[in-house]
Amino acid sequence: MTEDTEKAKSLLTGRVTCALVKGEKTIVRIERGVIPLIALIDSGEDYSGYSAADKVVGKAAAMLYVRLGVKELYAEVLGADGAKTLERYGIPYACEIAAGQIINRAGNGRCPMELAVENVSDVMEGERRIRARLKESNK
Repeated sequence: MTEDTEKAKSLLTGRVTCALVKGEKTIVRIERGVIPLIALIDSGEDYSGYSAADKVVGKAAAMLYVRLGVKELYAEVLGADGAKTLERYGIPYACEIAAGQIINRAGNGRCPMELAVENVSDVMEGERRIRARLKESNK
């Protein structure tokens, strides 16, 4: 892992759910799930070349990190489909726990965001489906 990725990893404490680091620039977010990644995309800022660290990364989050243009990722928990997505786009990664799949917060099934992108390979289509699922859950 690069120095930036190590620094991002060190920021995953307390309520921090994800962190991005590029040299002296540091961004931390406390929202859960994919919400902080959607907010970063919506900010219009350029995050290409940042290193990222996140608590849980499945395929949905991995697709959003691809969209953000991160250069490397560390995940405390990384789902198998998330790892495949990162590999497909040439993003080096490391994780604490490699999980077969990402489970929902209730612990009784698969994560709804993972289900939303289950049969999707295009990251733009993945983002569209993630946004649609978020809208559904906010009704």
